[in-house]
Amino acid sequence: MARSDNPPGKQSRPDRSGNPAVRAGQPKPEPRPPSAQGSRGPRGSNKSGGRGSRSAAGRPRPATVAPEPMLPLNGVAYPQILRTQDYAPWRSIVGVLMGLSFFVLLTNLISQLVVFVSWALFASGEVYRDYFTAAYAFERPSGMLAANLGIATLIPVACVLMMLLHRMKPSWLLSVPARVRWPYFWACLGVAVIALNGVLALSMLAHGSTTFALQPGFWGFLVVILLTSPIQAAAEEFFFRGYLLQALGSLFAQPWIGIVLSAGVFAFFHGAQNLPLFIDRFAFGLLAAVLVWRTGGIEAGVAAHVVNNVFAYVIAGLTTSIAAVKAIREIGWLDAVFDVGGFAVFGALALLVAVKLKPATRVALPGASGPGSQA
Repeated sequence: MARSDNPPGKQSRPDRSGNPAVRAGQPKPEPRPPSAQGSRGPRGSNKSGGRGSRSAAGRPRPATVAPEPMLPLNGVAYPQILRTQDYAPWRSIVGVLMGLSFFVLLTNLISQLVVFVSWALFASGEVYRDYFTAAYAFERPSGMLAANLGIATLIPVACVLMMLLHRMKPSWLLSVPARVRWPYFWACLGVAVIALNGVLALSMLAHGSTTFALQPGFWGFLVVILLTSPIQAAAEEFFFRGYLLQALGSLFAQPWIGIVLSAGVFAFFHGAQNLPLFIDRFAFGLLAAVLVWRTGGIEAGVAAHVVNNVFAYVIAGLTTSIAAVKAIREIGWLDAVFDVGGFAVFGALALLVAVKLKPATRVALPGASGPGSQA
């Protein structure tokens, strides 16, 4: 007769357990080692990561870990930041083609959408074709708003290309420290206001007297200019002097090749223009790209571009008309000389500011040794 260890007067009760075999009084099964038993929690849950973390055979599946963003090589200059350890030239080529394609597609799509919405909300009594023609010619503020918002899509386009195609953080398009260097930007903005507008004043004097008179709808245009023209100018720099310069520059050992190519693409995508106007825009792109290379970031180019666009349209609204600036397809050689001269003066002053503030000009990764020391 089996001996009971229970106190007298009490019946022995089977151990209570979640195992049906143990409930019936059978001996408890021997515990299995962790490798065989696993680390399961309540039904439907799993301590090692939830459903789907074990295979059908009971073996744990490897955890899915998002790949770390790629880093540039330590000590490289801005135009070659995309030359990571696993750099492949095809990524840069595909990125350039996709970026320019999205530039054409999205700018037109967003522009037409904004014009249509503004017509539907504020001018649905007019013939849409007539409204669209006037807006596209910048005879209405909605046309300028549409164009600026369309160009602003270059910022997300460049970001997506960096993240998905190159597996890098978009902040590397800002500068070699992967951030905006605000002291240098504000200094360049002040220099641009003085230099570019000073040369513009000389140009206006060379062309004779100027009559000031507000164009119709000036205040609506002014709101659009102040709110969206800086974004439009920054977007062009972010894409053309940022992504395009890095993508083209990474294809060649010499940075100047990417500088020249990106400036040429920038001038070409401004549409129909005569030779002096093309050279004017090419020179601006060239000088802005050189500043990016020599200062390690796009701050100087953004500052010059913002000041140039904002003041050009504001002064046009105070003298001739904003539509007249939009319609420019040709300029004379004297105008080109003044424009390029203004950009050159600004570029020289921006370099002098860089000498004073000493912004980093090469990548300096934390804990890495090399020529890219952070200034």
